[in-house]
Amino acid sequence: MKIDSIRLSVFEAEGVIGHFQLIEQVSGGRRRWCQQPHSTAKGEVQVLHVRTDEGVEGICTVGDARYATMRLRDLEQLRVLAVGEDPFDRERLYGKLRAATRTMFAKPGWFGAFDNCLWDIAGKVAGLPVYALIGRARSSCPAYYNIAGGRGEGVESAAVESAQRAISSGFPAVKDHFRDTADRNIGLFQAVREAVGSDVDILHDAALAGYTYDEALRVGRALQDLRFGWFEEPLPDAGQAELQRLCEALDIPILAPESLMHDVDLSAQWLISGTVDDLRANARHGTTSVLKLAHLAELHGANIELNGPGGLFGLVHAHLVCAIQNTSYYEYFPSGTRDEVGTEIMGLLNPPVPQDGHVTPPTSPGWGAEWDWTCFEKRRVAER
Repeated sequence: MKIDSIRLSVFEAEGVIGHFQLIEQVSGGRRRWCQQPHSTAKGEVQVLHVRTDEGVEGICTVGDARYATMRLRDLEQLRVLAVGEDPFDRERLYGKLRAATRTMFAKPGWFGAFDNCLWDIAGKVAGLPVYALIGRARSSCPAYYNIAGGRGEGVESAAVESAQRAISSGFPAVKDHFRDTADRNIGLFQAVREAVGSDVDILHDAALAGYTYDEALRVGRALQDLRFGWFEEPLPDAGQAELQRLCEALDIPILAPESLMHDVDLSAQWLISGTVDDLRANARHGTTSVLKLAHLAELHGANIELNGPGGLFGLVHAHLVCAIQNTSYYEYFPSGTRDEVGTEIMGLLNPPVPQDGHVTPPTSPGWGAEWDWTCFEKRRVAER
């Protein structure tokens, strides 16, 4: 079997991540840039098709809710490098495309959608879902619910309300995105803990909070006292020395490096050097690289946690969280903004939506995506 063709289907979509403005604020003598929504953004969603000379086609979205396009130059170079190759040679092709990255001046992980298509082909030929092909660790995986976040008036009541709604729907964990000052956020943590009780796992994502090292240390100690599950991106990912100090000073697991996770080598070094306790990853950069990092993390007694939604509006991650032993949760965004929207954009009939707080991947071969092909072809605006 050989790869016969590689092509892209292009769809128009309202951007999940809109434009924003940065407002300079002064608090306690310190200046920081605070993000505020500005406007929605039109964008493209792309689907990669890798077809073999025996008629088997692997399909995956490019990126996920973000980074959802492939440069035309990268697509053309991918065809040069991969057409005519055996689609079962995933490891060989992974090495070949990694070697090409430097010469192409492409971002590491640029060929993630292609790698995911190869896994789809392998599952379809074997007659197995990808999670079974890898080796099933569980039949379903608990999910955490992203509660209302941000800063300013009304955040506390909105966060408490959405956290209680999540728990009543069966979610075993919730995650906040509070972006206020350290002291204000600590008060919000306490309010959420009081609202959900002692048995619910709560996670703090500090990506846009802008903490200094001293603030992150104070926040981390508060999170420990409140029995939070992890402290995500407490400082900029590139700040290796300060992250190492923070990991040494705190018992709560530090989860990073989301802004560097496209580079598998940097992620590995951050873990080995004690810059993080657990790894962030996303299979939009390829299932093969995620599995390599998962095995490395397991050998270091660490977890790998996938940030949502992942390819195919969550289907790829639904498989992986059930195939990787050392992971905790599937990340869920409420209101269908990163899963059910796939039906509206291109006719994906079975995006994964948690039931009773757990996500279960489809049992059909490959990624198990089910399509309304009439809708798919009607809404496609271009092919490349």
